[in-house]
Amino acid sequence: MKTATFPSVRVDPQLRDAAVGVLREGETLTSLLETAMRETIQRRKTQDEFVARGLRARDSARESGTYHVASDVHTELRQRLVARRKQVLG
Repeated sequence: MKTATFPSVRVDPQLRDAAVGVLREGETLTSLLETAMRETIQRRKTQDEFVARGLRARDSARESGTYHVASDVHTELRQRLVARRKQVLG
């Protein structure tokens, strides 16, 4: 697979120094930037999917007229979490 390049990015020298300052052993500035971009892309996709699910749920609730009280949902989720923790941790 051929590789592509991103355009050069001009940044404040302090930002570059900060980035260089957090490099791990064997890591390059290029690999740090690539990782940051991959993680940002994934996070934005996840956020977009979350918003889309929320809008679909809103539309579904409007169509069905079925709504749930937030405190009831929180209680149920808390109970599930407690049960799961007991199952996993014993």
